[in-house]
Amino acid sequence: MNKYELVVVVNAMVEDDVRAAVIEKVKDLIARFGGKFSDIEEWGKKKLAYEIQKMNDGFYYFIHFDAEATVPAELEAQLRIMDNVLRYLCVKVEE
Repeated sequence: MNKYELVVVVNAMVEDDVRAAVIEKVKDLIARFGGKFSDIEEWGKKKLAYEIQKMNDGFYYFIHFDAEATVPAELEAQLRIMDNVLRYLCVKVEE
């Protein structure tokens, strides 16, 4: 198992319960692909470096998880098509 960090930027224009549902779905995807979710940090609403889909702000979430090497590609394929996810980045943590 490798350690990964995932940053997800969620649309800041949606309600709190919709944002929570998006993050819950991400956690479910990690578990479904065989990963083990360990920690989540909510960084809150921040200004984006550049406009994305005519939006200037986004809610940032930082997620730590352990998984096999194939999981990030499968996870990114699902994140790419999720409605309220503006951007995401998954990186392997070097130990």
